[in-house]
Amino acid sequence: MPALGGASPFPPIADYGFIADREVTALIAPSGNIEWMCVPRPDAPSVFGSILDRSAGTFRLGPAELFAPAGRRYIPGTNVLETTWHTSTGWLVVRDALIVGPWSDDQRQRTYRRPPTDVVAEHVLVRELRCVNGRVDVQMNCEPVFGYGRTDAVWEYTSSGYGEAVARGGEDDPALRLTTSMRLGLEGRSALTLHQMEEGDRDFVALSWTDDDAPSTYEDAAACMRRTADFWRGWLNHGAFPDHPWRGILQRSALTLKGLTYAPTGALLAAATTSLPETPGGERNWDYRYSWVRDAAFALWGLYTLGFDYEANSFFYFIADQIGDGSPLKVLYAVDDGVDLSESTVDHLMGYEDARPVRIGNDAHDQEQHDIWGALLHAVHLHTRSGEFLSGVTWENLERQVECAIERWAEPDRGIWENRGEPRHFTSSKIMCWVALDRGALLAETMGNIDLVDRWRAVADEIKSDVLEHGVDERGVFTESYGSSTLDASVLLGVLLGFLPPDDPRVGATVHAIADDLTDNGLVLRYRVDETDDGLSDEEEGTFAICSFWLVSALVEIGELDDARALLEKLLALASPLGLYAEELDPRTGRHLGNFPQAFTHLALINATMQVIRAERAQAAEADAQAPS
Repeated sequence: MPALGGASPFPPIADYGFIADREVTALIAPSGNIEWMCVPRPDAPSVFGSILDRSAGTFRLGPAELFAPAGRRYIPGTNVLETTWHTSTGWLVVRDALIVGPWSDDQRQRTYRRPPTDVVAEHVLVRELRCVNGRVDVQMNCEPVFGYGRTDAVWEYTSSGYGEAVARGGEDDPALRLTTSMRLGLEGRSALTLHQMEEGDRDFVALSWTDDDAPSTYEDAAACMRRTADFWRGWLNHGAFPDHPWRGILQRSALTLKGLTYAPTGALLAAATTSLPETPGGERNWDYRYSWVRDAAFALWGLYTLGFDYEANSFFYFIADQIGDGSPLKVLYAVDDGVDLSESTVDHLMGYEDARPVRIGNDAHDQEQHDIWGALLHAVHLHTRSGEFLSGVTWENLERQVECAIERWAEPDRGIWENRGEPRHFTSSKIMCWVALDRGALLAETMGNIDLVDRWRAVADEIKSDVLEHGVDERGVFTESYGSSTLDASVLLGVLLGFLPPDDPRVGATVHAIADDLTDNGLVLRYRVDETDDGLSDEEEGTFAICSFWLVSALVEIGELDDARALLEKLLALASPLGLYAEELDPRTGRHLGNFPQAFTHLALINATMQVIRAERAQAAEADAQAPS
C-alpha cells in the first residue's frame, strides 16, 4: 500500500494529532506513529524525531498492515486522541494520552516556579487498544533514537517476564521504561510486539521517563486514561464559551493552548516543534519551542476572553519573572531556566521533506525587536483590567521597560518578523512603542503617578506624529517601514490596538490595501518576499494564518462585518482534520506549513472569532431595538 500522504514518506503536517500533559508534547501520524516527542521537557532533544528524518526515532502502534485509519478524533472536551482502523478482519481502536494525575509528595520535590495546581504531569505516555469487532493483528515498534537522532537505544528486559523493558542512550539521555500487557521482543534498537486481538480484547502500552509509577495492568492504564480525560473536561468547564456553532472550534483552540503551556513556570510555547518548513523544501525553518513576549498580549487577550484567568495570570507572571531582577526584556525565553538559546543546525537530519537546515535554538532571542515593550505593557494592561493588582516591585520593573521604549523607539530594529537583513525603521515596531507609552500612561494613572502620566503621554504623542509623518504613504496607507511603499500585515496591530480611531480614513485605507494587495486567494501574506529584504532567499512562503485572523478582526473594527465573517468562515474551514493549525497555509491548496500546532494562530483565531460573534450579537440587538413593537 502506498505511504500515507502520497509519494512523500512524511505525512502532511495537518494530519498529525497533538497530545500533551503540560510538560511534554507529542505528535502522532495517522499511521499510529509517534513521530515527535522530546523528554523530559518540550525543548529537550527528541527521542522520537521521525517528523524530521525517517531514521530519527518512532513509536508505532496499530494494525500490522498499514491501513489508513477509518476515523480519528479527540475524545470530546479532551486532548486524548482516538484512532480507529477497519482492517479486512476486524476493527481496532487506539487511544493515546500523555497522563496527568493528582499532586503527590514525590512530585513536590520538583521545582515549580509557579504554585502548582492539584493536577500535574505523571511523565508517562499511555496507549490503550481495544478490538471492537472481529480479529486484528496488532504491531508495536518502539524505536527511540536519542539526541535528535544521534544515539540508538539499547534495550534490556527489567522484569521476569516479557512485559517490561528499558531503553537507554547516552549518559545524559533519559531512560525510557516500556510496560505492556502484550509480549515484548527486543531486536537492535527496537522493542517489538506482534499480537493478535479478538473482539472484546483490551491491551495497553505505557512509556515513562521518570521513577514515578507507570501503569502495570490494563485496568491501571484505563484508569489513567479516564483520569486524564476528566482533567481536560474539568478544565474546559471553567471557560466561558458562547452558545454558538463555533463553540467547538473555540474549545479545541483553548485545549491546544493549554497543552502548549509549560505548567512548572506558566510559559506558553509558540509551537510544539522545530524546523517544520514555512517553504516546502526551503530554508525558512525555525525552532519554536520557546516562549515569545509578543505572544503575551494575545495570549492574555484570548484567555481572559474565554474566562481562563488562572492561565492568563500564570503566563503574565512567567513574563514578569524574566524582568524581576532588572534584566532587559528579551524577545523570547526558554520555558524554564538553563537552556542555551543560541541557534545551531543539526546537519545529520534530512529535515521534513528535505527542508534544511534543521535548527535547534533561535538567534532571535538576541535581536533588537522594539515591539516587545508594547506587547508587554499591553499584556499588563489586560492583566489589571481583569481585576489583578500590580506590586510595587513589578511596577518598578515595568517603569524600566517603558523607559527602554523611550530610549530606543527612534532607532531601527529587526521588526516583528525577526528580519535577518539590515535593521530598519519598521512601522509596526514604532506603533508598538506607542502602545508601550500609551498603556504605560494608563497604568501610571492607576498607580497615582501623574508626573509619569504626563511625560509618557507626551512621548506617545511624539511617536504617533513620527509614524503618521514617515510611516504612511501617499495613498494614506501604513507601510512596512519608513520611506517604503511595501505592505506589511503587522501594521494591522495598529488597528487592533487603537493607534488611530477605526473611522480614521488611514485605518480603512490600510485594511483595504492589505485585503486587496497583500493576499493570495483571499488569505494574507505577512509581506511579499520578493519586495522585502529579510536576509533570506526569495523562496515563496505561505500565507500567515495569524495575519488572516488579524484581518478578520480589523474588518470588524472598521464595521465590515459581512466581509469579516466570510473570511473567518474560510479560515475555519482550513483547519486540520483535528481542528489544529500550523503557522502558514498554502493559499491554493490549503496545505499547512511551518511549526505545528501554532499557539499564535490559535490565539488569533479565538480573538477574531469572539469579535465576530460579539459584533453580530450587537448588530442583532440593535436591529431588535429598532424594530417596530
